[in-house]
Amino acid sequence: MRPQRRPSNAGAASLIARASLPILTRLNPELAHDVGLAGLRWLRPLWPALELPGDLSVRCLGLNFAHPVGLAAGFDKNGDFLDALGATGFSHVELGTVTPRPQPGNPKPRMFRIAEARALINRMGFNNKGVDHLIARVSRSRYRGIRGISIGKNFDTPLQNAQDDYVACLRKVYALADYIAVNISSPNTARLRELQAHEGLQRILGALLEERRILQERHGKRVPLLVKVSPDLTREQISALTQDLRSLGVDGVIATNTTIERGALGAAPASAAAAAAEAGGLSGAPLHPLSVMVITQLRAELGASFPIIGVGGIVSADHALATLRAGANLIQIYTGFALRGPMLLEEILNGFFP
Repeated sequence: MRPQRRPSNAGAASLIARASLPILTRLNPELAHDVGLAGLRWLRPLWPALELPGDLSVRCLGLNFAHPVGLAAGFDKNGDFLDALGATGFSHVELGTVTPRPQPGNPKPRMFRIAEARALINRMGFNNKGVDHLIARVSRSRYRGIRGISIGKNFDTPLQNAQDDYVACLRKVYALADYIAVNISSPNTARLRELQAHEGLQRILGALLEERRILQERHGKRVPLLVKVSPDLTREQISALTQDLRSLGVDGVIATNTTIERGALGAAPASAAAAAAEAGGLSGAPLHPLSVMVITQLRAELGASFPIIGVGGIVSADHALATLRAGANLIQIYTGFALRGPMLLEEILNGFFP
């Protein structure tokens, strides 16, 4: 017997969230983000438990995920809203990207909405309250899903010393994380993407993997390390990267970060031309084809068993299914969640039960 279609979440929290979206879309995007998170925290006690009519569980990275859909890094950089976001039904929430020291990020305005294209451009620049704040928040969280933590370097740490920042973060978050994502692909920290090349990967990941060996013995658990990659790599660069990932023994890859390419956006409507011209990383629907191409190549070159988390441009159930078909074991959403709220999660989960 086919499982019944998962009913739309018709609780009070869901209804309020739906009603709030038109208001939020009229606000400055960064302000809307902050207000939306505060609203989710307020609604958390009202949110009904997620119920699935069939088994969508995924075993990946040695972890048990209730279903494939998680929230990407960047939405809750500091762990301040982990319980509220978890209550909406995500199987995993990736926090961060966090740096050793607090930093304000790039000057505002730094986030721009292109509603016609279902897209955002951001140049946030790893704004966060620092790793100590994040671990204090996560240690008090009651969220029982999978907790990922994305780590990065401070903007003023020289590139040749970047491994020191990544190792410092790894030490602090290790005990609380279910997996750790190494963000070397954000376009909004100067020269960060250079770390995706062979020399940078060897230096950063070599230091992290050696430190993990020590931490594994100390804490009695092995926390998977994943690398988040750019959608702007050439096919040759992806091939070189996959060889490094295999040789180093990394546990998985997250594909992809935002793109600096504007060709994916096409001809922006006149009303969105100013936003489309802003510097920063493009996310949302225009990113999806690029992300799928990278995932497809990664799967072909890394083999069937290598864990891949697919993220980038998933703003509908069709996008989610296409990302999984391309070879992702799990998926994450960000811009779609920012534009559509928890209803997107419902739509994707409904799409698994035709």
